[in-house]
Amino acid sequence: MTLRYGCVGAGGIARAKHIKGYQNIPDVEFVAVCDENEKFAKEVADKYGFNTYYTDYRDMLEKEKLDFISVCTPNFLHYPVTVLALEKSIHVHCEKPIALNAKEAQQMVDAKNRAGKILMVGLNNRFTNHAWFVKQYADEGLFGEIYHVRCGWKRVRGIPGKGGWFTNKAMSGGGPLIDLGVHFMDLVMYFMGYPNPVSVTGATYSKFSENKCVNSSGWGMTGDDNGIMDVEDMAVGFVRLDNGATLDLEFSWASNIEKDENFYEIRGTKGGAIYCHGELKIITEQISTLVEINPNLNFENPIDEFSHFIDCIKTGKEPIAKPEESVKLMQIIDGIYLSSESKKEIYFQEEII
Repeated sequence: MTLRYGCVGAGGIARAKHIKGYQNIPDVEFVAVCDENEKFAKEVADKYGFNTYYTDYRDMLEKEKLDFISVCTPNFLHYPVTVLALEKSIHVHCEKPIALNAKEAQQMVDAKNRAGKILMVGLNNRFTNHAWFVKQYADEGLFGEIYHVRCGWKRVRGIPGKGGWFTNKAMSGGGPLIDLGVHFMDLVMYFMGYPNPVSVTGATYSKFSENKCVNSSGWGMTGDDNGIMDVEDMAVGFVRLDNGATLDLEFSWASNIEKDENFYEIRGTKGGAIYCHGELKIITEQISTLVEINPNLNFENPIDEFSHFIDCIKTGKEPIAKPEESVKLMQIIDGIYLSSESKKEIYFQEEII
């Protein structure tokens, strides 16, 4: 069975990851591309020999007979594109974050359930070797009870596309918390089996919006020094979970620190883990002695993000990156923004859901 594939969005993440990833899979035929930037859409169409390209996703979803799509658009379009595709019985692989907020995310889950189709969130770090190893270790109970986790992604200078959609809250939903935070917050929640958030305390800061040395054009994004920047450049938070564990987090696009850093730490009763800059260490106790283990991560990961999604379509099994989990993730993000604004602890059952 050949699956007909279309990509909504033709920027960096679409070209470097999604289109390339699906081109390498047998039984997938790339047939359509859309981007509101006609230049981007035409470049991809020309490369793959399409006679037609689209600048309106509604036209593409109406005119093309598609089995599944990637949604690689700015964040504010994730919700409307995904819901419309599901309503047309099209499976969806949506880039992270799933949506601008938890309300949109839940409505996407509801649309998926009504359609009976697969919706997977593009949380690519779940498919890395370090995440696969730590998840297996956690599931086998080798950490014991995980009672505290820390995670962060901090940049010295690196605001993506400053003045473009990334720094426009109406289009992005927020700054580094929603951009970088979804990656490692998702991982540590995933390792614990995704407990429900109970409460959160958080703060956000915007201190570098006028700094001319912080722009970074990652993923081919362009910015405008005179454009909008109404999002944070740093966020911190503390989350209480219903399994009794706690989560401490920090994410920034720009900080006066020594070097860029991305990390997570796991504290368990039987062992712990520290991941930082591609290196994973396991801390455990053997014969009353603390031992540090450096796992060999040079192995072929048994699960590829794109092959996995195709397998889910063909078999009907649930994807590893379930959208229901992203609803919880967005609740935490919503809560941190609300806590920062209100300067108080937020209890989810009272103020978010």
